[in-house]
Amino acid sequence: MERAKEGKELKSLAANLRNFDGVKRKRAINDFVKRLGNSDLVGNRTIVGFGEDAAALEINGDNLILLAVDGIWGKLLDADPWWAGYCAVLVNVNDIAAMGGTALAMVNLASTQEKEICAELGRGMGDGVKKFGVPMVGGHLHPDTSYNALDVGIVGMVKCDSVIVSSGAKPGDRVLVAIDLDGRVYPNYNLAWDNTTKRSEAEIKKQLDTMVEIGEKKLATAGKDISNPGTLGTFGMLLECSGVGATVELDKIPVPGPDVVEQISFEHWLKMYPGTGFVLTVENEDNGAECIEIFRDAGIEAAIVGEIDSSKKLKITNGKDTATVFDLDKEIITGITSKGRGK
Repeated sequence: MERAKEGKELKSLAANLRNFDGVKRKRAINDFVKRLGNSDLVGNRTIVGFGEDAAALEINGDNLILLAVDGIWGKLLDADPWWAGYCAVLVNVNDIAAMGGTALAMVNLASTQEKEICAELGRGMGDGVKKFGVPMVGGHLHPDTSYNALDVGIVGMVKCDSVIVSSGAKPGDRVLVAIDLDGRVYPNYNLAWDNTTKRSEAEIKKQLDTMVEIGEKKLATAGKDISNPGTLGTFGMLLECSGVGATVELDKIPVPGPDVVEQISFEHWLKMYPGTGFVLTVENEDNGAECIEIFRDAGIEAAIVGEIDSSKKLKITNGKDTATVFDLDKEIITGITSKGRGK
């Protein structure tokens, strides 16, 4: 898997990541959130809301409730309805894990009049429930829509002093990328890295618990699970939320072994949704080393790949040349900056 070596290639990579559909489709969030205003703060329970993988709500002195919802990208659902149902579980469980929490239960909303697609969505969700050990306790079906869609909501819990947010990165922090590399490019949807279907329920739980341990040990200043915008697109969202910038060294980003080299390019890898993948920021090298040890013990490869600065730009470097992927002073990904919101 050859990485960008020359300055011209580096600028081309940066432009392609910036203009990736998985990133560009996030921009519509900004207009919608503007209409909602500060609705996430109504009721005086919200610790963090918009811009996070899950909202954190105060319920008692010891724990926070985590609440999230994800809709499956239409391209994925059209390509493979079973995989769409399975991933609806996966992405929601990862949202809770990204916050350092434990998932408790899910509900779904399916929209289709095609019985075969409905059956495959249900089968996929059922298999996901068994794999990730989180119950699907209810839902709603629209059996007469002119479109096919699937959305899943999830509730989880985290200790008050263990929650990991997207808005905590600060200049001087190190950047850490963690991905389970033991997987495959999913056959029917090549933007998905499938590491979970081959793993046991116990292995999956151990991987998800890595973020719980990192949260409880207070090793991370910020974190997100890698989602549709890909590794650097997701990290750009974290930077936007925290109001900071960073430089990432491409040669340090974990990549799959030689058996995958001929299937995809490095650019393709950066755009993929890994089944288990997180971007974190940590205060120092020691905290980073402890996170890496926790991840590797669960079969997840991790590395420190860069450093946070105050530039509000996500820059990539090959060690010689540098290119800007996002200039967050001039453009938006979601437009949401959570720093200073909530309690």
